[in-house]
Amino acid sequence: MKKLIYTFLLLVMPFAISAQSFAKAEISKAMGDSAYSKGNYADAVSIYESVIEKEGYSADIYYNLGNAYYRNNMIGKAILNYERALRIDPTDKDTKANLEFVLTMTKDEVAENYEIFLVTWFKSVVNSLPITTWAIIAVSTFILLLLALLLFFFNARAALRKTALTVAIFSLFVTIFANIAASHIYDYMNDDSEAIVMKEEAYLKSTPDNSGTELIKVHEGRKVRFVDNSMRDWKEVELEDGTVGWLPAGALEQI
Repeated sequence: MKKLIYTFLLLVMPFAISAQSFAKAEISKAMGDSAYSKGNYADAVSIYESVIEKEGYSADIYYNLGNAYYRNNMIGKAILNYERALRIDPTDKDTKANLEFVLTMTKDEVAENYEIFLVTWFKSVVNSLPITTWAIIAVSTFILLLLALLLFFFNARAALRKTALTVAIFSLFVTIFANIAASHIYDYMNDDSEAIVMKEEAYLKSTPDNSGTELIKVHEGRKVRFVDNSMRDWKEVELEDGTVGWLPAGALEQI
């Protein structure tokens, strides 16, 4: 009888532990949301960070964490987590809107980069759809292209051949554009060359040491791009205006 009971427990316990772990994960996320809704923003930050550490990240959890950091007046951390959310889902309008709003609260006056209309239009169209949708469009229009070419080459009717050629040309352009769009989003999602300044203020140095000439002061929330990320204590970075210098590694957090 005892043997039967032990066998039963061994069979049941893994399922019980699994269910308990799942419930714990759900409760942790719910606790974070609850803490945020009650105005306990420091608790919400702690809970969301714990969920990321134990269960992994997602665009949603980074977005919530960014909101909690903003409510805690931690602008750099808020920007960092909004940026991380957009790396996962570049199409999310709420994250974009919150990021744009929080960026207005940073101390640095960043010169606006003017783009030609076609570049702005391209980015707007590309970021209107997720990468999976662009991939589906690329495959679908490529198949349509093949079918249209078959109809063009193996049909004797002139009107039908003309229509097939038009469809083929259209499908070719859409296929190329969809592939370029998917590639653009993929590169953005996997871009690890940028970081956010976490200190209230830091000086961009001419050399990777404290005795280097101070080139410019940067403040919390400023985005920089790595030029040389190989050193442990110092990172060579580039600002959006092309200024290059060195910042202490502790002043930065990679997106």
